[in-house]
Amino acid sequence: MKLHRNLVFAVIDALDLIFTKGQYADKAIEKTLRRDKRWGSRDRGFIAETTYEIVRYKRLYAEIAEIKEPYSRSNLFRMWAVWAVLRGIELPDWKQIAPTPERRIKGKFDELSKIRKYRESIPDWLDALGENALGEKLWTAEIEALNKQAHVVLRVNTLKTTKTKLQRELLDAGIATEPVKGSPDALKLQVRTNVFSSEPFKNGWFEVQDASSQLVGNFLDVKPGMRVVDACAGAGGKTLHLAALMENKGQLIALDIYGNKLKELKRRARRNGAHNIEPRAIDSTKVIKKLYGSADRVLIDAPCTGLGVLRRNPDAKWKLQPEFLKKITKTQREILFSYSKMVRPGGKLAYVTCSILPEENEKQVFGFLKSEEGKGFNLIEEKHIYASKSGFDGFYMALMGKE
Repeated sequence: MKLHRNLVFAVIDALDLIFTKGQYADKAIEKTLRRDKRWGSRDRGFIAETTYEIVRYKRLYAEIAEIKEPYSRSNLFRMWAVWAVLRGIELPDWKQIAPTPERRIKGKFDELSKIRKYRESIPDWLDALGENALGEKLWTAEIEALNKQAHVVLRVNTLKTTKTKLQRELLDAGIATEPVKGSPDALKLQVRTNVFSSEPFKNGWFEVQDASSQLVGNFLDVKPGMRVVDACAGAGGKTLHLAALMENKGQLIALDIYGNKLKELKRRARRNGAHNIEPRAIDSTKVIKKLYGSADRVLIDAPCTGLGVLRRNPDAKWKLQPEFLKKITKTQREILFSYSKMVRPGGKLAYVTCSILPEENEKQVFGFLKSEEGKGFNLIEEKHIYASKSGFDGFYMALMGKE
């Protein structure tokens, strides 16, 4: 592999933004990639994937490189050199990485790889929490799976096309895909590529959405003509899927506390040809109270630690703090107790997170069902989706019916 100096320096710049300036990895990489329009897809892929890989294994590489935070620029070069050595890449004769003790790096890697918290590169507190919550066997398998690069999965927009037609169009554009077992509208890319510049995307024929996330829409059991509330809609990945499952018939109310996310949802809805979505910003409790007892289906895609999607957001491992779990479980409980009141008698409620921790998942649901607010609700179905078993993101889903 031939190393280009400007690409390696771009990786260092991105790592500096993430580790030193505290920026989110996806934003830092996006900002770095905008810097030089001459970079082709392979160059951009090298910068993005190398940066993500070093973020993913920050603790392991830092330990091998014998560096501590806050990282200087020379520290970041040392970390990058560890990455290169472990991949068998011949190091260039650059002053920034001289000298690099290759044999010691490999020896230290072999030694540290026997210890899970170093091998999977996670903070002590998170490793202890995961093992305590899931047991050693499942946690070991899960954190290993969550450190693998995520697949690129598309969701066919059935309002505009079919899976077969989309596959054919993508193939004509040089993008090969394959179906995903158990996710009826999902297509997985055989080779990672930028799909956003393709004509089928511009025409609204698909969205990028993980296979686990796609299961939520079907799980909610929506039908055309219903009144459905997506209570934590965000930029609307699941909302758009619900609109397609409802065949654009009925009313789909998309709620969120962030108005800018709902603006993005409106833009995406136009491209998707989804006409039954009504975005409403939650700017007061009145917005929720007006909907009490009126919805056939309510989806609560609750804010969470995001531990199930670490493959997509590896920097979350370093941004998460133990006190955040206590704070977010309180928020989840408040949302579940309040938003559940929007379900009409005979309706259904889905509580969903992209976390794998029982505190955020079944403990919240069973706590709700035992409460005064949960009276009249019964658990219909529950799903734990683990990356180590599915090959996709970790998710939790609980479907409850109201008498």
